[in-house]
Amino acid sequence: MSALGPAMVEAAPSAALRPYVTRLCAYREHYDAPVVRSETAMPGAVLVLAFGAPMEAGGRQVTAFSGGLGDRFTVTRTTGPCEGVEVVLTPFGARRLYGVPMRHLTNLVLPLGDLLGPWADTVLDRLASTPSWPDRLALADRLLRERIAAGPCLRPEVPWAWARLLESGGRVSVSRLVESLGWSHRHLVARFQDEVGLPPKTAARVIRFGRATRLLRSGLSIASVAAECGFYDQAHMNREFRVLGDTTPGQIRPRPPAAYPAS
Repeated sequence: MSALGPAMVEAAPSAALRPYVTRLCAYREHYDAPVVRSETAMPGAVLVLAFGAPMEAGGRQVTAFSGGLGDRFTVTRTTGPCEGVEVVLTPFGARRLYGVPMRHLTNLVLPLGDLLGPWADTVLDRLASTPSWPDRLALADRLLRERIAAGPCLRPEVPWAWARLLESGGRVSVSRLVESLGWSHRHLVARFQDEVGLPPKTAARVIRFGRATRLLRSGLSIASVAAECGFYDQAHMNREFRVLGDTTPGQIRPRPPAAYPAS
């Protein structure tokens, strides 16, 4: 392994953790100069169980950190060697792990101790003393599983509505969710903000952006992706990509190989 650059190993979450975690990744980063990234909005909460040099995220210096879902991109700056485990939580995994309404965490980056208290230090110490990456991932899986299992239980209605948004790529209407649940619009919005951190219409935008990004990376044309994902037009899609990802559809879509004239 090179001394410089990133390295990572992923593991599938255990069956008991799968409703709450979509990604587990052990990583190490070491660059010879600071690296600045725009981290895109996503339909999940990022938990970084890191040790080593601090980094800048969301305008503050942090090492191990997390937060809630957001409706904008976040700028990070890595300045020194660090390693750890990155976890992507579903909104309901984050809600049970942190034990606070998710509306309090929207668009925030917080040091892990602020969210998890002494438990955060215990987890970080145990991960740092586990040098094997597969063992480190297995340990993170088990500790997260235990903590989430002890978190607040959630009613099924918002997870059901969230699943409908994911299945439709963000295209199911809020009015249809309201009708299916038999709730008022105001009640659905309030419950979404408590359990997801975003109103359902904003959550749908983030989900649609993620789907559009995947389709563009598969090689589908920008016009086709705009139509398939329900953007009003390509200008609308461009605006959403700027706000949610600090990018454009043209920067995401793979460029065709250059054509060379026949000799």
